[in-house]
Amino acid sequence: MAFGSKRTVVLADSLSLSSLSPVLPSTPAVPFSASTLSHSPSSTSVYLRKVFPNNIENDNWVDAMKASDRALASRFNHAELDLDMADAAYRSWMVDHPSALSMFEQMMGAAKGKRIVVFLDYDGTLSPIVEDPEQAYMSDTMRSTVQEVAKYFPTAIISGRCRDKVYDFVRLAEIYYAGSHGMDIMAPARAFNASKNGSKKTRDKKGNEVVLFQPAKEFLPMIDEVSKLLKEKLKRIQGALVENNKFCASVHFRCVEEKNLSLLAEKVNSVLEDYPLLHLTFGKKVLEIRPSIKWHKGNALEFLLDSLGLSNSNDVMPLYIGDDRTDEDAFQVLKARGQGYSILVSSVPKETLASYSLRNPSEVMAFLHQLVEWNKNTSKSRPKV
Repeated sequence: MAFGSKRTVVLADSLSLSSLSPVLPSTPAVPFSASTLSHSPSSTSVYLRKVFPNNIENDNWVDAMKASDRALASRFNHAELDLDMADAAYRSWMVDHPSALSMFEQMMGAAKGKRIVVFLDYDGTLSPIVEDPEQAYMSDTMRSTVQEVAKYFPTAIISGRCRDKVYDFVRLAEIYYAGSHGMDIMAPARAFNASKNGSKKTRDKKGNEVVLFQPAKEFLPMIDEVSKLLKEKLKRIQGALVENNKFCASVHFRCVEEKNLSLLAEKVNSVLEDYPLLHLTFGKKVLEIRPSIKWHKGNALEFLLDSLGLSNSNDVMPLYIGDDRTDEDAFQVLKARGQGYSILVSSVPKETLASYSLRNPSEVMAFLHQLVEWNKNTSKSRPKV
């Protein structure tokens, strides 16, 4: 079977998945018994989707892996740009995606009188990208800045990492966390029906009542099993790192030599062939194996707005800052809602749905600091009631 041509399966569960649309809505679903598939989660209705092979061979996937963190240089007709050309290309790109720092006053002018809700990615946004993902610590200054933001605005971190790991990095109890690309959400309990979408009320580490939502909870044993298999399969490929992010398994290849990428792709595919309920996506120098349900960072954003009682409000101004391809789902949601600001963190030109840009985590911190100061100043100027 060619890498990437495996079938796609959509799950639907009457409790936790009833509100989720299929992965491929244009393809008619055919009822299929879960008992006929190996590694199937129990008590789940399974729908097999017949998907035409996409004709992507191993080499093409390897090319995508090699290019996963590169600018789309073809837009500028150059595979490699020298510094001057790269700077010119970035300036050209910024015409359509201006700096959120230089456009701050204009952005906040439209936000006056509205409730700002802040959504942040973690890696590459609050912390720099590092070779060892276990060492992706945020600075104390960044932590203090995020803590200040959370004093004035509801604030959430939506990451591909597991929720507990992100919390260990951030260590702020006053913000909300959505791990595994939004498949593991801990949100405020107020103004929310805990039975909706299979969520449940519980308490966080400070004893506050919160809502826990895990739309792919039946996949936990499967992801754990796949993570162990991948670790065994890839242990001899130098630089390969498998991270169990609870609801998704991540294969980091940032430190893998290009000559070994074909072998890595082959071994990942050999595992996935036995798990038709999972699918593979790309991130920054990472392959991510996820449950085949339509749930992503954009859905997590909407869920959190709903939990805050703001999903149908015309006075809310969501603000999402992220650097990864997976953040594009959240940008798309904001675009569809027709409200809020999407900001891509990138020092190179990229195709994106984001309206604004920031170069790196340092500029993210500067923007968040500006947001806090803006709120303090506008609060002072508001007439006392």
